[in-house]
Amino acid sequence: MRQDIDAAHHRRGLLITGLGGLALSFDIPLIRSSEGEVWSLLAARSLCTFLVALIAWVVLNKVLGRKIALVPGKTGLAAGLFYGFGSFSFLLAVFNTATANVVFIVAFTSMFAAVLSWIFLKERPSNATLMTMAVMVFGVGLIVQDGLKSGNFFGDAMAVCSALLLASAITVSRASGKDMGLVPLATAIFPGIIGYLLSPSEGLAIAHPGWIMFSGLVMIPLAFFCLATGPRYLSAPEVGMFYLLETILAPVWIWIIFEEIPTTQTLIGGTILILALVGHSLWQMRRKSAVDASSEFPFTG
Repeated sequence: MRQDIDAAHHRRGLLITGLGGLALSFDIPLIRSSEGEVWSLLAARSLCTFLVALIAWVVLNKVLGRKIALVPGKTGLAAGLFYGFGSFSFLLAVFNTATANVVFIVAFTSMFAAVLSWIFLKERPSNATLMTMAVMVFGVGLIVQDGLKSGNFFGDAMAVCSALLLASAITVSRASGKDMGLVPLATAIFPGIIGYLLSPSEGLAIAHPGWIMFSGLVMIPLAFFCLATGPRYLSAPEVGMFYLLETILAPVWIWIIFEEIPTTQTLIGGTILILALVGHSLWQMRRKSAVDASSEFPFTG
């Protein structure tokens, strides 16, 4: 009976987290489909996401009676600033390099988080994680080198900044131990204001605003909610695997819609990144299963 319940929870976790990863993979195609000026898109996407955060906060606090802060204290504000500037640099990356470059480089976020946790939280990564990081550095190096040759270095650099800022937000959240569920959505107000101030004086310049509003109001909140809920049912390595859906699928959607084909060197670097992350996640899942088995049967062997 207990096994049936655990299996049902696991299936639910797979469904929820898979939906989150799938929703996230449509973010860049929706941004590109909007055909707008970069600052206008940043403003529209971020302000829509902030609106969703306000609605969620009111529902949780006033309707469901759960006391959840939009931004819990100074640490919440710090994490929010990292999330906000990460969104800022992410959009600059989307407009200044190929989609494949962006998603492959941003996949390095988990390894940046491991380094920052090692430095600031004294959580030394395992030897397997250190080996994975070395392989991924090589893969990112191939992509950035290709960006130098193709003139996309600024966009690649912005993608690296986005990954580092997101990892910083994750590290601050881990260190605080507070509920940061609404922080990524609420602090979208910061890039929203910056984008609005930098957008054309005659107003937001977006050819198809419906796409960017759909991204900010539906897809991004859905992705964040599902991926944040996943750890209730799945292990962290399993959840991490679903983040790779964006890395794998976003270039496919862009290829189908816009016929943008990544360079051979970018594909090689991206393949190295994906294989390294998948291998590391599978190793973590196997290790967790072994630990669970030994705790369940402590006197075997």
